[in-house]
Formats: sequence, C-alpha cells, structure tokens
Amino acid sequence: MQFTFDWAGLKLCTSGAPNKVSNPRFKVTGLPAGTTIVQFRLKDLDAPGYNHGGGWVAMSGDGTAPAGAFSYKSPCPPNGTHTYEWTATAKSKKNGKVLAKATARRKYP
Repeated sequence: MQFTFDWAGLKLCTSGAPNKVSNPRFKVTGLPAGTTIVQFRLKDLDAPGYNHGGGWVAMSGDGTAPAGAFSYKSPCPPNGTHTYEWTATAKSKKNGKVLAKATARRKYP
C-alpha cells in the first residue's frame, strides 16, 4: 500500500498555534483485500510529542480519499520548516484488524 498527498489550499500557518482544518486529498494505491476503512494520522517529525490528530475514510479499493472527509490540526511550525508525516492504516471494519500501513512525508511550509 502507498499513498500521496499535498498541502494544496492549506492557509499558511507559522505561529506555532495550529488551526482546525480539513484533510488534504489522499491518493491511495495497493489497498489489501478486505480493507473497509483507512485511518490517517499526522505527525510532526520535528515535534513528535504534538498530537495533530487525524481521521478515517471508508475505502475498499484503490482511489482517492477526498479533501474535507475529516478535520485535524494543521501543520504550523513556530520557527522554520518542519517535516510532517501522514500514516495511513488500512483496516478491516469487520474485526478492526490492521491489514497494511504506509507513510508519506512532506516539508511545511
């Protein structure tokens, strides 16, 4: 499984006080058989203790998780550029079993 994203449409934030925003669009490929949901979580690799949150999207095959499917705390580094990592976890809704995980990183701003 793999996925891509970008920060398109995200309002610039460099104050260190993240905004509650809608998720970016995720393009997901290689979802394993049995997947019913994909959970997305954001982590700032330069401030790993901060919880940016995430959400989940119903998906059963390769495709796009649309922008606006859930809200999370935006990237908003107080000084300089940080590296952010989304983790996507494919799960079976039937039993909650983790079927696959993938990560994608981008710098912001």
